[in-house]
Amino acid sequence: MLPAGVLGDDPGAEVRDAYFVSDSTGITAETLGNALLANFPGARFRRHTVPFVDSVDGARAVIGDLRVSPAGAAPIVFTTVKSAQILAEFHASGAVVIDLLGGHLRELEASLGSAASEQLGQYHGVGDMERYFARMRAVEYAIEHDDGQSMRALDIADVIIIAPSRCGKTPTTMYLALQYGLLVANYPLTDDDFPSDGLPATVERFASKCFGLTTTPLRLSQVRHERRPDTVYSSLAQCTLEIRRAEDLYRRNRVPFLNSSTKSVEEMSAVIMQSMRLRS
Repeated sequence: MLPAGVLGDDPGAEVRDAYFVSDSTGITAETLGNALLANFPGARFRRHTVPFVDSVDGARAVIGDLRVSPAGAAPIVFTTVKSAQILAEFHASGAVVIDLLGGHLRELEASLGSAASEQLGQYHGVGDMERYFARMRAVEYAIEHDDGQSMRALDIADVIIIAPSRCGKTPTTMYLALQYGLLVANYPLTDDDFPSDGLPATVERFASKCFGLTTTPLRLSQVRHERRPDTVYSSLAQCTLEIRRAEDLYRRNRVPFLNSSTKSVEEMSAVIMQSMRLRS
């Protein structure tokens, strides 16, 4: 079982245990379950992710944890388990069980006239080998081209993310590579890049591939302070200057950009893909 954490906006609200249970990695259960819980910002949840529950014995071990939950209300179980036997164990446990796939699978079976496969972990398995290797190549490309470390093969990049340091370039780059198999490079804007009105020489030839990130000066100062406290690098004055110059650079060169201060990596990636027309 992966570590739990209590999240919620109201510190006075009762804590409720939420379990994301899967017969595979747990990524789908966690993603869909959290999307549902996000609609209740006033509630507080202690989250537990339990992957690879692929047997009745495994289910009973989880149920043992459910029954000693310190929270007063019944735990909520979000599950993508396909086995009817395992699901029956959870339904009999006294927990509130949210079957994230069941109803939809039955609808698809009826529509397609065939039964769903009971093979485990198909969504996050290797699956299509060509697509899998494309994602792995994209991750290798992202690592090589992180923070301007390499300028090799920028011509084949799907997008080049440019921004001042600590605006979210690296996590966004890695998410686009791993999730979508996109070839993404990122380049840090530094003091040396601002004497001219144009884009840095390294990426100037690829202006049509560039996408900028910005943030608020206060947020940037806070993030940098965690890395290098009480330095010019993390000062509010320096962060304000860098953000202003970066946004001016984007506007002069017609580089699309977004503010990362209030957006998740998933949201930023969706905006980038839409703006750069990278959706299939």
